[in-house]
Amino acid sequence: MVGELVKKVKIRNLHFHSKKITSQKSHIAHHESVAVIIVSLVPIPFQIIALTQERNSLFEYPIDRLASIIGELGFRCTNCARCCTHAFNGHVFLLDHDVATIKTIDPQALEPAPYPEFCDQNGIFYVSGYALRTKDDTVGSCWFLENGRCRIYDQRFSICRIYPYMLHREPDERGKVDWRQLSGLNEHGDYHHDITMEECLSLAHQVKEFENAILSQEISFLELIQDYFVTHHLRHVQKVYDDRMKRFKKGEAVNVMVYCAGGLVEHQLVRHD
Repeated sequence: MVGELVKKVKIRNLHFHSKKITSQKSHIAHHESVAVIIVSLVPIPFQIIALTQERNSLFEYPIDRLASIIGELGFRCTNCARCCTHAFNGHVFLLDHDVATIKTIDPQALEPAPYPEFCDQNGIFYVSGYALRTKDDTVGSCWFLENGRCRIYDQRFSICRIYPYMLHREPDERGKVDWRQLSGLNEHGDYHHDITMEECLSLAHQVKEFENAILSQEISFLELIQDYFVTHHLRHVQKVYDDRMKRFKKGEAVNVMVYCAGGLVEHQLVRHD
């Protein structure tokens, strides 16, 4: 069951190459994974149980332990802006309150997150949230990055405020699943700087709050889809998923229902190279 949960967490962590997609209402950037898309065939109730267990494990993780790790790492940002690019970090999955913020700043910065979790028998995809649009430059810079600096820094999003810290379980290169607390170790920034225990504890609390919000949003999405599918006599069909993806890659439009603020928002997407 933990393995299925790790696959679910792909929404935040897989890296992929850029492919442009447009919708009928606006131009949005989207991305095609170089990895195989894995759609869980585990029944939704079991996925909810697994995510709930993971959230319980998150609650139990000692805040002092995380604060101590943050202090030992002593990370300091050097303003290299690598973390603000798709080439380094993949896409940025957004929490609902981040989506609300973007809508007040620049709604064009939103796009349906890649890797829809479900596709019904009618060929409609369902995904658990929005991602942050990136630019069409060579590294896929964040939509809000200009001259190496964030133009909305004071309103930056949840993940941007805690990065590079994190607290969720992932498999290592040998397949062992364990807690991961930092992204891109020794690949950006400086380390071993002094950080006060007060700051470490504050960061640790923010990290746990963010990870809880991610899991809670995913659980809420699954609960909604479960009820929505029953009410509308729908079901996930893997063959339809695969067929629609193939047709999408050939330029055919697809409909995607994006989970946001407790409901589903419909988007029509068309890929072009």
